Amino acid sequence: MFIEQGPIRPPSEAASLLIRVTRNCPWNKCAFCSTYKGEQFSRRPVEDVLRDVDTARRIADRVVQLAWEKGFGGRVNAEVVREAGARYGHLYYHVAAWLYYGGKTVFLQDANSLVLKTSDLVRIIGHIRKVFPAVDRITTYARANTAARKTGDELRELREAGLARIHMGMESGADVVLKKVQKGITAADLLEAGRKIRDAGISLCWYIMPGLGGREHSREHALETASVINAANPDFIRFRTLSVLKNTPLYDMMQNGEFTPLDEDEIVEEQRLLIESLQGVTTTIVSDHILNLLQELEGTLPGDRERLLGIIDRYLSLAPHEKANYQLGRRAGVYNCMDDMQNPNKYQFVEGLLEKIGGPGKLKGELSRIRRQFV
Repeated sequence: MFIEQGPIRPPSEAASLLIRVTRNCPWNKCAFCSTYKGEQFSRRPVEDVLRDVDTARRIADRVVQLAWEKGFGGRVNAEVVREAGARYGHLYYHVAAWLYYGGKTVFLQDANSLVLKTSDLVRIIGHIRKVFPAVDRITTYARANTAARKTGDELRELREAGLARIHMGMESGADVVLKKVQKGITAADLLEAGRKIRDAGISLCWYIMPGLGGREHSREHALETASVINAANPDFIRFRTLSVLKNTPLYDMMQNGEFTPLDEDEIVEEQRLLIESLQGVTTTIVSDHILNLLQELEGTLPGDRERLLGIIDRYLSLAPHEKANYQLGRRAGVYNCMDDMQNPNKYQFVEGLLEKIGGPGKLKGELSRIRRQFV
């Protein structure tokens, strides 16, 4: 049995069943992105998508049968997940893992599912809910200008069908930055899309890319992004710290001096300016990506504002060598948060890593190397 799946999904959808409704990205020009480079965009035929949903149902039934055969009363546990993968391959492992985590959420791939006709998307969502009645959250990626072109009635129809959340790459609210990185949208597009989505009762999650303005536009990037967030009040903003990848236009800009990347401290300072500029919103800030230095930077405004700023200030107040230790420890996966530095074994282990690379003076290159592995 076969289900077609795309290359990515949000970290928050790690436990979701992946159903591919489009292939690749219809824009595919963002200067920082290499995910779909060289790939052609297409809409999958609706019948093919429905067939994949039916296939997922058959696989799920087989996994539950395996759980009965192994004496677990049909309950899918970690042993069943491992056995399903070992016997039948990755697709069975994916569906079994989805059932293990509850079988409640589905993510529609790839980069911009809202480009489909609303009637087609409603049909797909309805079929998912019919075939998997236990599903209570269906989500997708969408581009701002595509969402902005949907009418309020269309978005409400999608919500009533079962679309619960739209994940959207905002990246920046500064038009100068959006233009420079060839995002193909404007702050006005973001505002229109955000307001329409929220008015339709669909949860909105914006992804922000700290560092995307470089040193040339860091202040505008922070302040104008905050301004757009203040106006739209999304349910979530998620930080995705920039990593400049080779074979992208942004890398070429960096090489020829048009773009100067921020260092770790400058990125954290930029995040501080953004957070302290958020006013009148009830947005939840999430830092759930490995590229983020401060993954503990999570909370809901306005109540958690001072705590969030305190986390940033705690980091910025570290002595230079302590910063170097923390940066390497976080990037190497030793630390999850600053409190982990209090563990003597972890701290000394990172000190050994720091010595091995040649000390703090060699840290910048090592951090760049590690970050490239995570994208």
